[in-house]
Amino acid sequence: MARARRRRGRSIDGIVVLDKLKGMSSNAALQSVKRIFDANKAGHTGSLDPLATGVLPLCLGEATKVSQYLLDSNKRYQARVKLGVRTDSGDAEGTVISSCDDVEVSLAQVEQLLSRFKGEIEQLPPMYSALKVNGVPLYKMARKGLTVERERRVVTVFSIDLLGFDQPFIDLEIFCSKGTYIRTIADDIGEALGCGAHIIELRRLQAGSFDLEESITLEQLESRKQQFGLEAIDELLIDADRAVEDLPEVILPAISASCIRQGQPVLAQHLPADGLVRLYEEEQFIGIGSIEDDGRVAPRRLLVNKR
Repeated sequence: MARARRRRGRSIDGIVVLDKLKGMSSNAALQSVKRIFDANKAGHTGSLDPLATGVLPLCLGEATKVSQYLLDSNKRYQARVKLGVRTDSGDAEGTVISSCDDVEVSLAQVEQLLSRFKGEIEQLPPMYSALKVNGVPLYKMARKGLTVERERRVVTVFSIDLLGFDQPFIDLEIFCSKGTYIRTIADDIGEALGCGAHIIELRRLQAGSFDLEESITLEQLESRKQQFGLEAIDELLIDADRAVEDLPEVILPAISASCIRQGQPVLAQHLPADGLVRLYEEEQFIGIGSIEDDGRVAPRRLLVNKR
């Protein structure tokens, strides 16, 4: 008897800006959105800690081809730091490794210290992170009680603003480059103040060009689908080119677009001198291109044309 073909889901493209709930892993959020949309393909744009809430862009279908560019985008967070307790993970989900009963820290000390975290800074990635060493995620080693040597990495903190200080709590808003660990900033603050510290609340306000104003929760997605059907949630999908809207736009005539789709570099008008560009055939986004040394634009990551 022939085995029944497994149902793969719908071929649907676009970006969902999820407002992730506390306690849910990024992968669990991704699988939930994939199920709700009945999509045959989905990918996230970098993980958000289970403790964290907020903006998590998720890509469906052909939009997964721009997910790397979202992974590389700048992020904005709001964080609550608790002084007096240090954990092995840098957040409230970790095991307490030290504590200080008498925290004596002034507002002036906090304000002066924060300036040290602005600009290019070096961070030691925490053991409880998805960063891989020899192909193994650090968090898997940490769960076994292992600690391995990690290289310090340079990240950029564009701004770090003090929103409030009510000892032992510090409320911060941080705008930073990709790869910045907010948990590490909290841990370093605690070390500098001599009392230890960890994150107890973390909310991502922005990832690239996406922010909370256009986000939606899983509960809201489910409710909208149940009330109005799949078409109603399909309307929420954002076009893939929003993820790369900071790249220069290059509009190609049909014949040049055809060459690009066949992998051939082409000449075009108004090309920048170098770097990546957004490619369009008339008004349709067809993918990402890169400027060659000879001044032509070559395909880098193309979307399948479903017209």
